[in-house]
Amino acid sequence: MTPVLLAWQASSLSGWGLVGLNVFFHWSVSGDIQPLAGSPIGPDELAFVDPLRRHRIQASVAQSNKTGEMLQARMLAANGRLKLDFPVVHALGNGFRTVTAELRGSNNVGRIVFENTDTQIAAKRWADEYDRLVCISEWNASLLKQWCTTDVVVTHEGIDPSVFFPAPRSGLMNPDNFYIFSGGKIEYRKGQDIVLLAFREFSEKHPDAMLVTSWQNPWPEVSRGFKGRLEAPVEIGADGRLQICKWASDNGIDRERVIDIGLISNQLMPAVLREMDCAIFPSRCEGGTNLVGMEAMACRVPVVFANNTGVRDIIDDGNCIALKRQSPVPRSEASGTEDWGESDVEELVDALERLYASPTLREKIGARGAGSCWIDSGGRGYDRACSFPATAHRASTRNCASTFFILIPSGGHSSLDPLVPIPKRTVKRVWADDSVPLAHAKGYRQAIFK
Repeated sequence: MTPVLLAWQASSLSGWGLVGLNVFFHWSVSGDIQPLAGSPIGPDELAFVDPLRRHRIQASVAQSNKTGEMLQARMLAANGRLKLDFPVVHALGNGFRTVTAELRGSNNVGRIVFENTDTQIAAKRWADEYDRLVCISEWNASLLKQWCTTDVVVTHEGIDPSVFFPAPRSGLMNPDNFYIFSGGKIEYRKGQDIVLLAFREFSEKHPDAMLVTSWQNPWPEVSRGFKGRLEAPVEIGADGRLQICKWASDNGIDRERVIDIGLISNQLMPAVLREMDCAIFPSRCEGGTNLVGMEAMACRVPVVFANNTGVRDIIDDGNCIALKRQSPVPRSEASGTEDWGESDVEELVDALERLYASPTLREKIGARGAGSCWIDSGGRGYDRACSFPATAHRASTRNCASTFFILIPSGGHSSLDPLVPIPKRTVKRVWADDSVPLAHAKGYRQAIFK
């Protein structure tokens, strides 16, 4: 079997981690690829994975961990530089940041997700060190095609339909309440300040409204002090967690109307989403299509999206409510904001009012969303689009401080987004014989091999 290194941490607590897990799972049973993870896969990474899947991949996990230890020793002996005789899929973030610049494979594919449009400076310098760049949105891809000559393809993130699907509610929640979900770690581009501004206005008129948040961050210091357009910033409590309910209260919202579900595994999220009446995501920018939003759609929850950047790929006629009034976002010292959008609070409140007033509308949008959120990132058409180009390996000359193969220690994090802040429509339904994670794995297979 051919080894392929996925050079980031696989876990169920981030979008990057989920991609790593899903691709690892499917390559493990492919029969011709030995997936290698960028950090050890242990009990924490598989804590909420069902025992049948764990049993099926246990040999691949053991081999990945064993090979990782050997590669770490080789990197230390080579002062952090290592050339492998098999392919590497690198994790790239804003500014092409990576912890694997000194690790090169026989083929080098860069999976890149970025929001900072100043990334064009780095693209002109570093893009040609990769044989192919794989994006998760047409927005990211279109920008990279303007900035560099490296081959660029799109493979959208997809939900796992064996986990996220419509099902009855538990019957335990108060049926008289109107539950609004909002997810994503607290940061400026995610727009939690816009959510609270809209919910404050909406809840004043509707005492049955409840806001359910999945806003915690495994590294809360990153989010501490954020306030955006609000008066009061978010704080960290004595327990080391972000004080979401207090933050809402400090900004004029009854804290009893807010439910903070904390950090939970992706496998537990469907049970939460199915209790919701709607979900709102007024992000200022998304490098992808907003995985949490698609998971809500898959559970038949009507979703409100900001119509900007990467999310435009998933917005289709009637499958969600798109916030169309998008104002330019001023750039900051730390980030370029070309194409970002500032959602109008009143338009978001109006969307909530429409959903609140009409169960029929909620059902209609939810049904259409559930039928369109599984983006075709694989199948026959995608395999053809991602056939690997016949190009020579490009030697790396980039300096990097990281010298360890075990890129992200268990329980730790890297300097990359997913966990640290730093177009035309292409929405299709998934092939009838493919689940999205499997199609996603096929897409990466074709991005790597000729």
